[in-house]
Amino acid sequence: MGAQASAAQVLEALEAQGRTLAVAESLTGGSVCAALVAVPGASRVVRGAVVAYATELKRTLLGVDDRLLTLDGAVHPDVARAMAEGVRSALGADVGLATTGVAGPDPVEGQPVGTVFVAVASARGTRVTELALSGSRDQVRASAVTALLDLAARLVVSEQI
Repeated sequence: MGAQASAAQVLEALEAQGRTLAVAESLTGGSVCAALVAVPGASRVVRGAVVAYATELKRTLLGVDDRLLTLDGAVHPDVARAMAEGVRSALGADVGLATTGVAGPDPVEGQPVGTVFVAVASARGTRVTELALSGSRDQVRASAVTALLDLAARLVVSEQI
């Protein structure tokens, strides 16, 4: 499914469930939130987003543990988990989405270009998926957006999250 179709599915399901959504983004730089708010009526579900591009902001705005960031770096499944959970708390949403990874052009913290972690969190739990994406910087970023929204659609529609 494409990003727009998945975004619409997520929003429709959350609205029907009476739930809200918040987004924490790193490598996608606001593209996940942009895909969501492109859907008419998104304001009924989307609370807001935090673009925590700098590692320090993951700690200060989203509550990612400093020790985790120091030991494992910002491109790590536990960082994606903490970002999704942190944005839920910070913005008072029922569901949190998060992206962290390496879009390129160079590796970061020993992680190759295309290494991406996406997360979906709610009171029901958190799901993190690792992606190994290829292509240009723009392609990696676009693929990360689509992958996260596809994952969120599956989990929200089935009420697993």
